[in-house]
Amino acid sequence: MSSSPIPNSSRRLIHRRAIDVQVFARDDELFEVEAGLVDSKTQDIPLADGIRRAGDPIHDMTLSLVIDRQMTIRQASSVTRWMPYPGACESHGDAYAKLVGLNLMRGFRLGVKDRLSGVKGCTHLTELCQVLPTAVIQAFAGTVIDTREGSPEGHPPFQIDRCHALRSDGSVVETHYPRWYRKMAEAAQAAEPRALPASSS
Repeated sequence: MSSSPIPNSSRRLIHRRAIDVQVFARDDELFEVEAGLVDSKTQDIPLADGIRRAGDPIHDMTLSLVIDRQMTIRQASSVTRWMPYPGACESHGDAYAKLVGLNLMRGFRLGVKDRLSGVKGCTHLTELCQVLPTAVIQAFAGTVIDTREGSPEGHPPFQIDRCHALRSDGSVVETHYPRWYRKMAEAAQAAEPRALPASSS
């Protein structure tokens, strides 16, 4: 059954959520990740502490991590500057320190759910955690992570078979990663979870 096209209509912006993730390389070979989330509205809105003016944040929060080259979290903290319930929203005792020890590439989202879901944390900071693995992968790709040759143990580059475009039986892999190209049947047999290969640098 085909869906009906959405009719053209005038529109007006009522809400904006901005997410920003920055990754910094440190001189001690660790990395800092700063992830921010800001919600704002285009009209005044009544909140528990009074009227929040148009353009002022409803939420403004930052999650900060220190990670190593293997993407294991060494330090973690959070700060909430704007919130709808001052005195309550930020009273979780920085539960996000519980992220320490998790690895962004191995079981991270399940670990976040176990440690910080529901009343254990903040809805929006916990949601913000979900974007961290792919953001850090983008930061590491081609420098910390070898995206061309794969691992010394013979594993393909980590990105192969992790999305539709880079499936091992597809044209992109056949053209740009011919060493790792497989026919469809071979690709199905070879598909299995694997560890993230790092470059030797």
